[in-house]
Amino acid sequence: MATSVAQSSSTLASLDQKVALAKRCSHEGVVAGAKAAIVASIATAIPTMASVRMLPWARANLNHTAQALIITTVAELLIL
Repeated sequence: MATSVAQSSSTLASLDQKVALAKRCSHEGVVAGAKAAIVASIATAIPTMASVRMLPWARANLNHTAQALIITTVAELLIL
């Protein structure tokens, strides 16, 4: 009986360690995702601002959706 109690407390300690590790890893994943989102936002904003200033023809002749698609495509190519 004492052996099973020791084993169960050992199993619970192991389970607690696994839960703590999972929480830490998920937190690290959230932080990494937030950093990636910030970098992607900045990398997309720069070509957007540049294209608005450098391409007056596109601004005058294309609707907002077409402009956004072109800018997004260029930004994605720059990120890759």
